[in-house]
Amino acid sequence: MRSFNYLCGVSLVMAGLVPARADACGGTFCDGGIPGPMPVDQTGENVIFVMGGDKAEVHIQISYDPNTNAQQFAWMIPLTAVPDFSVGSQPLFDQMLAATVPTYGINQVFESCGGDSGSSASLSDTFSGTDDSPKFDLPGTGGPDPLLLQETVGAFDVVVLQDTQVGPIQAWLEGNGYSWDPNAGPILQQYLDEGNVIAALKLTNGAGLADIHPITLTYQSDETCFPLRLTRIAAVDDMDIRVFVLANDRAAPRNFRHVLVNPLKIDWLQYAANYKEVISNAVDAMMADGRAFVTEYAGTSAGVGQSGVYSESWDEKVFVGLDPTQVISELNNQGLAFCYSEFDCFWGHPLVYGLLLESLPPPDGVEPATFYADLASFAGQIDVMKWNGGAEFSAGLLERIVEPGLHAVDLLDTWPYLTRMFTTISPNEMMEDPIFHINPDLGEVPQLNFCTNYILCNGDSVVTVPDGREVYVPGGTIWPDIPGEDWWEEEVQTIGLKGAPMTLVNNTAGITKKLVEWNLAHGWPREPGGTSGDVPTTGDVSGTTSFGGTGGSSGSSGSGGSEPGGDTGSPLANEPGCACRSAGGPAGSLLLLGLLGLRRRRQPAHSLATWS
Repeated sequence: MRSFNYLCGVSLVMAGLVPARADACGGTFCDGGIPGPMPVDQTGENVIFVMGGDKAEVHIQISYDPNTNAQQFAWMIPLTAVPDFSVGSQPLFDQMLAATVPTYGINQVFESCGGDSGSSASLSDTFSGTDDSPKFDLPGTGGPDPLLLQETVGAFDVVVLQDTQVGPIQAWLEGNGYSWDPNAGPILQQYLDEGNVIAALKLTNGAGLADIHPITLTYQSDETCFPLRLTRIAAVDDMDIRVFVLANDRAAPRNFRHVLVNPLKIDWLQYAANYKEVISNAVDAMMADGRAFVTEYAGTSAGVGQSGVYSESWDEKVFVGLDPTQVISELNNQGLAFCYSEFDCFWGHPLVYGLLLESLPPPDGVEPATFYADLASFAGQIDVMKWNGGAEFSAGLLERIVEPGLHAVDLLDTWPYLTRMFTTISPNEMMEDPIFHINPDLGEVPQLNFCTNYILCNGDSVVTVPDGREVYVPGGTIWPDIPGEDWWEEEVQTIGLKGAPMTLVNNTAGITKKLVEWNLAHGWPREPGGTSGDVPTTGDVSGTTSFGGTGGSSGSSGSGGSEPGGDTGSPLANEPGCACRSAGGPAGSLLLLGLLGLRRRRQPAHSLATWS
């Protein structure tokens, strides 16, 4: 731990807090008629850092298990100083995930075989992605009160504690209703030995899963780190971690490696359904050693949508003194609630429902959807003491929805550059906290990744990946496992504060050699003077698209801005790129499938859905 890192902690380490599954989706498709994008497993931790000037801030998305008791929730954060705490914006996370989701597409073309051919694309099937720490004995708890700060932030009680020994901190937490995991003791002691304080969060009395929201911390620093040492207590093998950085330039890991994934390991024909497997193996490769990140996106932050993040129509003041039977109607006017029938309520923000349950709870025996869809029918049963003239509801709306949304929009408008980094990591690899910094000399990494699948008359195909290399696919449907081509990583790098990355491992020559041998063994490229379909051209290829652009690179596989491998000079490398269009002449089908995308949050165990 370096003393200048004011934040080095995000960890779900207490009872019941295992990472939870959250369905996610993202991506785009052309011309309609194609089923929607697939949901994927979004298990893991997502963190947004804002880096610039003499202050930094971190937005932490809290993962939880919906099958556990929310009141058994406790969350530990080691810090080098006491930050300012505030409520974060869940819609900001949703929009960032959606805007930067790695997306894979196929431009499908057909060799002219003397007859009409069609072009098609189909969705692949939906797919998804122990703690042996020593026990810690509680030492003596004599000495001064360790409490430095105690406050309520949104739905959380927050304390910050300080001591040279973990014993007094454990005693204070257990004595004040915070859960404690004995496996945390030795790790927290390490942080205390390094001069850190310990923050702890738990849900306030009466708060439930519907109230859980991100937390924002602001602190003095020009860089920041992610606290993997403490995270390992509640982590699973190959746990997903995504780090977003808003800044003026691209961000990179300082003390972890940076990896460029071998694009030939991606199953392009299944729209990268093996994405997590590829990333996990690449960051575990030699010289990366399980402590590395790939860059999934680096570029403008302007693509992050602001819909649902904040609206000028949101006004908490109108709820003060408002008749409680008019609450849903007013929320509807502000775009925060949509109730059309007793089974048809949607919320324009994920925290609206929790606020309603706190200040305007349904009467005993009445389903929430039935109550909120027709408040007037239950006017005589409304708990007016709970509603209390709408003052608490108004304050909650301001603190949890209006102010976080306004701040999120301000961040997107202020900071022009967004970096998204990803890794999978297991508890035994969480021995060091990764630090991130800005490097203005790094190139952009696109989120969109296209290949061209050239279907041959014999049923085989040739797939051209974004860097121009071609892969012969016998049978045309199953991505080949090329003999001897065993590298998951194309390049392993270190990245400094400026300048180009330093290459530690480069496997491009070996990868390309094995690929050429594979292609030649299958008669590709064809010898000059061969039969039909030697060189696909605009005139003799059925289903070729005329979309503009050059397509993407394999940046979502960890590109650092320049791709190894280069153009092979083959005719297929010059095929037109892909961009969506909905009108015009003959066109092939382009399908983009998103991975690790927009998190849809549904309310538990009732008939209300979240509008997202």
